[in-house]
Amino acid sequence: MSLTSTDPIADMLSRIRNACRVNKAEVVLPHSKVKQAVADLLKENKYLVDYHVSDLSVGKSITLVLNSENTNSSITEIKRLSTPGRRVYAAASKIPSVKQGRGIIILSTSKGLMTGKEARRQHIGGELICEVY
Repeated sequence: MSLTSTDPIADMLSRIRNACRVNKAEVVLPHSKVKQAVADLLKENKYLVDYHVSDLSVGKSITLVLNSENTNSSITEIKRLSTPGRRVYAAASKIPSVKQGRGIIILSTSKGLMTGKEARRQHIGGELICEVY
C-alpha cells in the first residue's frame, strides 16, 4: 500500500472521520505543511486537543489527538468541499456559514489557510477546503 494520495487533504479528513466514528483518540498520518496548517486551525477552534510532528527515518508524520481519554470527539462531521477535479471558490461575501455558525469552513486564501469567519473579517475570498462541525 502506498502512502501517497492524489488528494492528501481528503485522505487526512477521511482518516479523522473514520477515527471519530470508532472512538479512536489519535490519528497518525504523513506530514505536509498544508496538513499541519489544517491541524493548527482545528486546534485553534477546539476540534482537536493537540497535534505533534514526529521525525521518522524517512520523512515526517503528524499525530492528531482527537480527544482526551474517556471523552467523545468534538468533531461530529468533517466534509471536503473542493476536490482536485472540482475546485470550489467563494468571494468574501459568499462564504457559507456552517450550522448557523456552530461549525467552521476552512479556506485557502492568498494570505494562507484561515477560517471562514476570519476571511470574512479580512474581506478575502478563496478556495473552500472543508467544513467541520
